[in-house]
Amino acid sequence: METNSIYPEGKLSAIYGSNVFGDTVMRERLPKAVYKSLKKTIDEGVPLEPNVAETVANAMKDWAISKGATHFTHWFQPMTGVTAEKHDSFISPTPEGKVIMEFSGKELLKGESDASSFPSGGLRATFEARGYTAWDCTSPAFVKDDSLYIPTAFCSYTGQALDKKTPLLRSMEALNTQALRILRLFGNTEAKRVSSNMGPEQEYFLVDKDTYSKRKDLIFTGRTLFGASAPKGQELDDHYYGNIKERVSNYMKELDTELWKLGISAKTKHNEVAPGQHELAPVFNSSNIATDHNQLTMEIMKKVALHHNLVCLLHEKPFAGVNGSGKHNNWSLSTDDGQNLLEPGKTPAENMQFLLFLSAVIQAVDEYGDLLLLSIASNSNDHRLGGDEAPPAIVSMYLGEQLTDILEEMVTGVEKHNQLGGKMKFGVSTLPVLKKDTTDRNRTSPFAFTANKFEFRMVGSLDSIACPNYMINTIVAESLRQIADELEQAKDFDEAVHETIKTIYQKHKRIVFNGNNYAEEWVEESKKRGLYSMRSTVDILPAFLEEKNLKLFEQHSVISRDEAYARYEVLTENYVKNMHIEAVTMYDMVSRQILPACLHYMKFLSEGIISLRETGLGIESKAEIDLLREITKCTDLLRERNDVLQKAVAEIGQMEDAYEKAKQYREKVYAAMQELREVADKLETLVDQKYWPIPTYSDLLYNV
Repeated sequence: METNSIYPEGKLSAIYGSNVFGDTVMRERLPKAVYKSLKKTIDEGVPLEPNVAETVANAMKDWAISKGATHFTHWFQPMTGVTAEKHDSFISPTPEGKVIMEFSGKELLKGESDASSFPSGGLRATFEARGYTAWDCTSPAFVKDDSLYIPTAFCSYTGQALDKKTPLLRSMEALNTQALRILRLFGNTEAKRVSSNMGPEQEYFLVDKDTYSKRKDLIFTGRTLFGASAPKGQELDDHYYGNIKERVSNYMKELDTELWKLGISAKTKHNEVAPGQHELAPVFNSSNIATDHNQLTMEIMKKVALHHNLVCLLHEKPFAGVNGSGKHNNWSLSTDDGQNLLEPGKTPAENMQFLLFLSAVIQAVDEYGDLLLLSIASNSNDHRLGGDEAPPAIVSMYLGEQLTDILEEMVTGVEKHNQLGGKMKFGVSTLPVLKKDTTDRNRTSPFAFTANKFEFRMVGSLDSIACPNYMINTIVAESLRQIADELEQAKDFDEAVHETIKTIYQKHKRIVFNGNNYAEEWVEESKKRGLYSMRSTVDILPAFLEEKNLKLFEQHSVISRDEAYARYEVLTENYVKNMHIEAVTMYDMVSRQILPACLHYMKFLSEGIISLRETGLGIESKAEIDLLREITKCTDLLRERNDVLQKAVAEIGQMEDAYEKAKQYREKVYAAMQELREVADKLETLVDQKYWPIPTYSDLLYNV
């Protein structure tokens, strides 16, 4: 029987996880004792037994070769924000001039890389090259592009973390330790592990590759540095959830297939708000695996796009004036015995365990909002945050009416909580009666409770989610530690829990805001409340070095002081380098493309005016003369502002202190870039499109 399905026999199970050395493969290929030992390490965090690695390595090699792999690589996540890999073949020469395929336990456990060639923030000097990669058995290996990929952590010769994975794994351990203390107090002796889980909603743009190739700014910076608005943007709200174009649909189908092969549970796909913008969302997974999967997702998004003569843009704000792209970080807590610790249940007012964990998050977000801002700070995300499309750069929480009322009632003793939910009727007999959720959603909130999880909406589409999640894990672990320290000494546990929830909410209720975060009134109100906010990345960078934050990281062994300083240095240097690349690209485009185009068009207009005058008929075109005057005035201004930008960049180049450079780039260079763009975008509307040297927003957003 024939089928139109793209999957064998129409079964997704035929391809899902087919390239992953996951639980099913391990169960089939490993001896029972080895499998049980490895699973104990993965599920419970117990140390890996030395003899296990050799057996696993051999089974992993045989499986990978059966999938067509010839090489293996330790796959890691340095502080570049992207992944890194060095490939070695399985072959080992024999005395007979042949080769055998080998892969040892030592090669599985440990690799070596040049630690000085990746960002280290001073942890490694050029002459101190040695760095190590260590197998992370909690994230499954996979085959891709004829290589076995082994997820690993990356550290220096001195044992300091040089990557994004290691702090995340440490934070998960810290959170597990403190959460289990709370569960034990509630009498739960079955749970052996508490995990933070993640489901990142990935937004992205697709543009035609041929059109993209004509834009230096997109190629070098990921965003358009110039561009007048298209006649139509997102005003009609017709793209959001709209019909997916055939070319895009074909791309999405291939993307889903490639992700499913790697065990990445791509679940939801749809058009986003802006023209050319889309979204992909997976099913939840542990924070560590979700981070690995999201790095792979971004890589494969770009790779698959090329198959369709498209380019996938992951920059937070590739186009001015239209919706930017985020990566909503859906964070939750669960136990290995099946509990979601952020599930309110049918009677949340009576669910003291839930309210206590909820209170811990409220306290954490209020006390360490600066770290949440720091975790999403970048010069690219600066362009997105603060507009009426993404949360403002003010840290607050949305709880919804019901939970807020419950907590208020505990503080005041006045019964006020309102039983939301119930049934929803459409007034049409053929339509079903639906159960209404107990809370609405607030898409303007940066940190919103959504039924049984928190959605951290500030994260940028280009970001690794490792940093936001190790920050959340760590600050919540600290809240749970403080709570556990008190409750373990309590004489009356039930009374102490009630009092703790009440006290925390009373002290930190300023962080709760259920209204419109876009409203101007909220900006003023948040200042009165003393909430954390930022104007730009430069404002929040010093938070890494705040003593309270350094102590927090040390308390939970997430990052050391040296590792914190290193990350501060890397973030600062990245900001400076990215701003420099944007400024130089802008200057180059004006000097070599836009300015010559304007001059050519001015010459064309001048020749037309002269030609009319030479007829001797006394004919002149006032429109042509006025246009030439306006373009001449704007072109002179363009040249003048381009020179101002070049001078500002040159002056900053003489400075030595990285943070001072970052400040000057934000204050002087960014302002100069905005002024230069303003006049260039005006010229785009004046110069004949035949002369304009770069594709317009209309070309980019409506040519897929």
